[in-house]
Amino acid sequence: MVFSSIPFIFFFLPLFLILYYISPSKLKNIILLIFSLIFYAWGEPIYILLMFFSSLVDYINGLLLTKSTSKRKRKIILIESILVNLSLLGFFKYSDFLITNINNFFNLNISLLELPLPIGISFFTFQTMSYTIDVYRGNVKSETNFFNFMTYVSMFPQLIAGPIVRYETISEELHHREINFANYVNGFIRFLEGLFKKVLIANVLGALFLEISTNYLEYSSLTLILGIFAFAFQIYFDFSGYSDMAIGIGKMLGFTYLENFNYPYISKSITEFWRRWHISLSSFFKDYVYIPLGGSRCSLSKNIRNILIVWFLTGLWHGASWNFIIWGLYFGIILIIEKFILKKYLDKLPNLFKHLYSIILILIGWLIFAFDDLNILINFTKNIFTSSFIQNDFYFFIKNYGLVFLIATLLSMPISKIIKDKIINSKWKGVYCTIFFISYLILFIITISFLVSDTYNPFLYFRF
Repeated sequence: MVFSSIPFIFFFLPLFLILYYISPSKLKNIILLIFSLIFYAWGEPIYILLMFFSSLVDYINGLLLTKSTSKRKRKIILIESILVNLSLLGFFKYSDFLITNINNFFNLNISLLELPLPIGISFFTFQTMSYTIDVYRGNVKSETNFFNFMTYVSMFPQLIAGPIVRYETISEELHHREINFANYVNGFIRFLEGLFKKVLIANVLGALFLEISTNYLEYSSLTLILGIFAFAFQIYFDFSGYSDMAIGIGKMLGFTYLENFNYPYISKSITEFWRRWHISLSSFFKDYVYIPLGGSRCSLSKNIRNILIVWFLTGLWHGASWNFIIWGLYFGIILIIEKFILKKYLDKLPNLFKHLYSIILILIGWLIFAFDDLNILINFTKNIFTSSFIQNDFYFFIKNYGLVFLIATLLSMPISKIIKDKIINSKWKGVYCTIFFISYLILFIITISFLVSDTYNPFLYFRF
């Protein structure tokens, strides 16, 4: 979280939930808004003003779009909204990246701004911008209460690392939502599952990747490959774990956030992978960039152009670094090849080969994504092919991390979902639920012990 996980779990969240549940319905949004602002201010109080400004601009734009009947004026309002949001995002996130590249290209020495990146700016600017676009399109009615709109923008469960929640998804629940014990229990379980993913898998394998990537010159080829697998699991369980926590807390509060991950590592093509990974971002670019550009309902050359634009922007959204742009274009090119060349051949292959094909390409993508220093990326990749194939370091890491890799692999598949479904329909439901309760209690104690010991605990998507 923005601040330490222990204060959040044992102080902030319980205090908030108590006040939230005992307050009357008309005050719940105010309670949620106040605690969301406290949550954000804990990390960067000055940037509350930035989020407030972004929210105010699009709140006013929404009202203006509703009142205006002139197509020209409505289009001007929409363009102004998009320009303001993209300017804020561009200034705070990409100004130093632009200055650095200008300096390198023209041999200049312009000073960097060195502004700290506002946490979650990529998420809340996309949310406010999507609201204005949806009002313009007539998909939603404009929000007339600024505090309700600010509550939507600032909701702490998903504010700083997603999923990207569109106004149309929760517009009804923002005004009238059902809060009951069943949703609380289901939401709390989902929150715990996300916490377990984050602390017990993402953090552990993240520490392993940090060790291998920092000292890659010392390790064998298989160990470097193991490091890529570690990063692949780290980023999945880090981000999906946070999404689970956000969805769980949202459910506890009466909100239904859409799923953000759907077991992406079981995919049998890169096209399928991107239907399962970071679904809220993929759908955002599809609905607000790809389709307005013409989507696939155009000539072949324009369709390819549209795909490349979307994936250039997808890469750039993830960070102000060339590796992210390369990463985005890498997947864009693969998707183009799949769509226009490989699909008919892939469809004929056995599922095992399709899955291996996908995993290999996904891992190459994560290798590009993991290193924002291109020199380290090149050298790390080079060492995979030039180092000794296997040494004692590989056996050491497998011995110490093998169980975590096994658990991560199993949880990357819908096995747990199948087990849960069977338990719900089983006559031994009570016994199984007791076992699950005890297991979750033990996992919670272990998780807290990890957090108390101050182990490696980054949130990768906070920087996006």
